[in-house]
Amino acid sequence: MTVTMTPDEKQDWISKVDSALDEVRPHLAIDGGNIEVVNISDGKIVEIKWLGACNGCSMTAMTMKAGVEETLKRRLPEIAGVVAVN
Repeated sequence: MTVTMTPDEKQDWISKVDSALDEVRPHLAIDGGNIEVVNISDGKIVEIKWLGACNGCSMTAMTMKAGVEETLKRRLPEIAGVVAVN
């Protein structure tokens, strides 16, 4: 059963995820890209948006699994998954 997060809990989670993504951002920036947290669901699915050169890049699927999702799950084991909204 999924428990609904309060707005404050959701914002806290978004802040935690955003902070964890700071580990990935320098690697994306090398190629002119970035990543933004759009939302986190009550089931702890993180929605991200690719920015800059990452938006439309053919390598985002690999980056998502091997970089973003792996980093988030290592730093925040409660995260169930990550999806891109663009």
